[in-house]
Amino acid sequence: MSTLGTIFRVTLFGESHGTGVGAVVEGVPAGLKLDLDAMRHELARRRPGQSKLTTQRKEEDEAEFLSGVMHGAATGAPLAIFIRNTDVDSRPYDATRDLPRPGHADFTAWAKWGPARDHRGGGPFSARTTAPLVAAGAIARQMLAGVKIAGHVVEIAGIEVPHEIPFAALAGAEGHATRCADPTTAVLMEHAITRARSEGDSVGGVVEVRAEGLPAGWGGPGADGLESELARALLAIPAARGVEFGAGFRAARMKGSEHNDAFDVDHAGHVTTRTNNSGGILGGISTGMPLVARVAFKPTSSLPRKQDTVNLATMKPAVVETKGRHDPCVVPRAVPIVEACVACVLADAKLRAAAENKR
Repeated sequence: MSTLGTIFRVTLFGESHGTGVGAVVEGVPAGLKLDLDAMRHELARRRPGQSKLTTQRKEEDEAEFLSGVMHGAATGAPLAIFIRNTDVDSRPYDATRDLPRPGHADFTAWAKWGPARDHRGGGPFSARTTAPLVAAGAIARQMLAGVKIAGHVVEIAGIEVPHEIPFAALAGAEGHATRCADPTTAVLMEHAITRARSEGDSVGGVVEVRAEGLPAGWGGPGADGLESELARALLAIPAARGVEFGAGFRAARMKGSEHNDAFDVDHAGHVTTRTNNSGGILGGISTGMPLVARVAFKPTSSLPRKQDTVNLATMKPAVVETKGRHDPCVVPRAVPIVEACVACVLADAKLRAAAENKR
């Protein structure tokens, strides 16, 4: 079970090969008319089998509302969203129950729960659980009037987008299977994914997400800060290995005079900064500039090749070869998941800011 947020709270549940996956969403304002078409659109972006570069598992990912909705509007009570698993084949996992796959949580799940663990398809550790997260993110977007969130892939297999893409052009990323907004780089990325798949291997990469329209003042210091909350949510995505904001790790190689964002005032009388190395956050609080974050994803751990492991039943060396349907690169499908995480955190930050202003 995984819970994010303070007022807008999202609790995920379910397993990859169980009956289904779902989310309990709290803090949705009573009377909010849910945009189900927008939710279906976001779920379709995350859905498996959408291109030749992804797993060919076929799931409709139709969200069912078990509570909290009446006549298409939120009642104010917690929403329970359920998405059924309809294309499940657990046989490949039954054959390797005692053979933990390198790079997966098979061993750590065994260390924590023993033989009672769900070994099928990664169980609760599977990226399958991100489907209801994306559904929750679609609701969060509705609560963020004036805030626009968009992401795209900026790196795969070491191939990087060579320049910053204008925010308005990020929507163009949906036109390519890699979800990279730079057409030339997208082709190179596709070739790298295809090559890795042909070699029985996988590759990783980086997703960049931006949010425009945030007012200054959301968030708080320390562990309550936007960076802390965003990092917690983003690192909870399966395969995520690192998060950076603004200049990120490049800041370690910059001088203070280069990294500091000089303040200015725009024509509307709002305080702005001339650069945005902070990524729109200072001291855990939004500056009013665009939020910029990047998430690094490791190569897919499931490989159709033999790998060394141990047999947990005999405690002797063994070999495991992963069967089933898997993405050679998880990064393209991670874009809507990253966007959903940001939407959920920002919706919570908005509600918390409103509550603080009432005191």
